[in-house]
Amino acid sequence: MIHNLLVANRGEIARRVFRSCRDAGIGTTAVFSDADAAAPHTREADVAVRLPGDAPGETYLRAELIVKAAADAGADAVHPGYGFLSENAAFARAVLDAGLTWVGPPPAAIETMGSKVESKRIMAAAGVPVLSELDPATVTEADLPLLVKASAGGGGRGMRVVREVGELAEAVESARAEAGSAFGDPTVFCERYLETGRHIEVQVLADSHGTVWAVGERECSIQRRHQKVVEEAPSPFVDDAMRAELFDAARKAALAIDYVGAGTVEFLAGPDGRFYFLEMNTRLQVEHPVTENVTGLDLVALQLSVAQGAKLPPEPPAPQGHSIEVRLYAEDPAAGWQPQSGTLHTFEVPGVDREFTHGAGLRLDSGVESGSVVGVHYDPMLAKVITWAPTRDEAARRLATALAGAKIHGVVTNRDLLVNILRHEAFLAGETDTAFFDRHGLGTLAKPLVSGDGEKLSALAAALAGAAGNRAAATTLGRLPSGWRNVRSVGQRKVFTRGDTTHEVLYSVTRDGLRAEGHDDVRLVSAEPGRVVLDVAGVRRTFTVARHGEKSFVDSALGSVAFTAEPRFADPSAALAAGSLVAPMPGTIVRLAVGVGDAVAAGDPLLWLEAMKMEHRIAAPADGVVTELPVKVGLQVEVGTILAVVGEAVVGERA
Repeated sequence: MIHNLLVANRGEIARRVFRSCRDAGIGTTAVFSDADAAAPHTREADVAVRLPGDAPGETYLRAELIVKAAADAGADAVHPGYGFLSENAAFARAVLDAGLTWVGPPPAAIETMGSKVESKRIMAAAGVPVLSELDPATVTEADLPLLVKASAGGGGRGMRVVREVGELAEAVESARAEAGSAFGDPTVFCERYLETGRHIEVQVLADSHGTVWAVGERECSIQRRHQKVVEEAPSPFVDDAMRAELFDAARKAALAIDYVGAGTVEFLAGPDGRFYFLEMNTRLQVEHPVTENVTGLDLVALQLSVAQGAKLPPEPPAPQGHSIEVRLYAEDPAAGWQPQSGTLHTFEVPGVDREFTHGAGLRLDSGVESGSVVGVHYDPMLAKVITWAPTRDEAARRLATALAGAKIHGVVTNRDLLVNILRHEAFLAGETDTAFFDRHGLGTLAKPLVSGDGEKLSALAAALAGAAGNRAAATTLGRLPSGWRNVRSVGQRKVFTRGDTTHEVLYSVTRDGLRAEGHDDVRLVSAEPGRVVLDVAGVRRTFTVARHGEKSFVDSALGSVAFTAEPRFADPSAALAAGSLVAPMPGTIVRLAVGVGDAVAAGDPLLWLEAMKMEHRIAAPADGVVTELPVKVGLQVEVGTILAVVGEAVVGERA
């Protein structure tokens, strides 16, 4: 019997496992890095053990520290979660050698599937269809496009698509560096890349008595950088005949390695319905909630039962209805999926029926809450928002509505992108292959929900709320409306920016009411620091406004907008030299491609910055010469740090 479980993970992963433990009456132990000292998962566990440091290599990837933490806290079992050490056979053995219960598959199964090269060989022998491996040294134009892929790990790291032979060497080098950093194993291999494939995976669950369930399939084809963004169950692409073949292949895969516990067998399916084994994740998947929603199962509870020797029933329950999950990331899709960091001032999703449990309605699995700090050391996922409904269209509609109405203040997220996907006619038609972003255009899919007149109205509301806040804090004549004039006079002026768009709001409040330039049909109903009501051509609209420093976050039925208030007087010392490249996020310099004096062409790589478990390429903005390079490998930089300066080339300079 398990009495106290340590979860060797963080964030929503740990919170999800803790929820099933509480339902089962099992005590919980958390581990936390210094960066996670105030995180929700740390606070919610019965006891928590500190892992000194911030970076994963110092904390959550230190197997010996986690085993010691279990002993110190009196835990008798370890659940690895997903990510970090969840697919590390040596860690599983260390847990078992310490006399603890391991809530996961046998170490030998983890080891076998940990090598994508070896696992594909075993799957082929077991009769599971596979894509053949390609040797980078012998690749020709006929093999393109191909995928360079890390042998260890997953999550899209250590993966590169190559469409020209000349790009292969750099792709292999980059993938090896990223794989070595993320997984401690730089081994990569190549395979044919299906441009329009479907990413279909089958949830399996096996006990130690010979029963192997194929619980259901999930479709996870909409991805960015080979990381999943939208997942659903069942797949709109899979019919009954294909489902039977997928389930048979998944069971063969589990039986071939004597699998025990929860796992996922991933396949890539072509337009013709033929599918090929990609990999087996020997752990619970991030997207497991959609399977829970359609089956009514608690997969974590079943993991705990199987780890304690329980038998599974002969067959899993039949699925019902449809479930869709989206991953809400702190990232800017329009800026090359750039990860974001900072304080999450407000995080509220309307209509949530439950947290971390399955069932009809809206579910939220989150590792953050209002006030959480989104750091640079870990994956930028904030939460998973999941819905269930009798039909796919209903599930998509409810999920899109909840996301559109969410209040997320403090960091840029992919929320608008997710809503646009869920409302897109191609998504609703089930046309969701891995080329979804390429086909429909990231510029269109990442378009803000609020634009045009809606954005202008939101800027006006931000100005009026800000003025109301200033008057509320005033020590004299605080009851007068801001900008109020007894006689006609020059009005108030406020300038906001949103990305590349600037809004100049000119207004005054007179005896006759609000006069706002460009808003002749708008009447002011009320203005308070956090709430503005406007009558727009006879339609009353309410805007809630939150201010944090120079940022104003405006939410309404039109959608959510974040504005930056421009200072009234610019600071000349804040100007950067022409050609300066600054750090777009906090991170660590991991590689340099140039030196001072080198000539570069627009788009040439200058250096690589590692942040949030990904490498980010910093490229030359134009042809020129590197005149300054004030960074070195291993240096940690903050947002806005100058990384390099590219000046104009001078005739006679060396090439």
